Amino acid sequence: MSAPRQIPATQNNAWGFFGTMKEQAGDAWPMAVAAIAEATGEPLEPVRIFLDSRHGRHFANGVLNQLHHSPPLPNAIAAATRQWMNWKIGQPTSRTYGIPRALPYLTGFVIHCAIVEESLAA
Repeated sequence: MSAPRQIPATQNNAWGFFGTMKEQAGDAWPMAVAAIAEATGEPLEPVRIFLDSRHGRHFANGVLNQLHHSPPLPNAIAAATRQWMNWKIGQPTSRTYGIPRALPYLTGFVIHCAIVEESLAA
């Protein structure tokens, strides 16, 4: 039996996903990290980086929009995750961000955010 994964804490309480989710952030954060990691197959730390970014703020807006259609919160996070996985990277986004075309939007931006953070740390 493997050890449970430790959900990384946000490093951006004021903005990104956490700041956008406001009073629901504490409950939403671990659910979103787990859902995105499972959907994309990416490790937890790149997911944290994505959620702490401006793209994470956009993902949170998607969750908040889904809350109107698919409450409660776990359903809204699942719906937003499916939506972002169904969207595909198009030519303009590929050109702007260097993400391969046709990759699921969520996967592409999780990987992109991790690469950007790594390059800034170098």
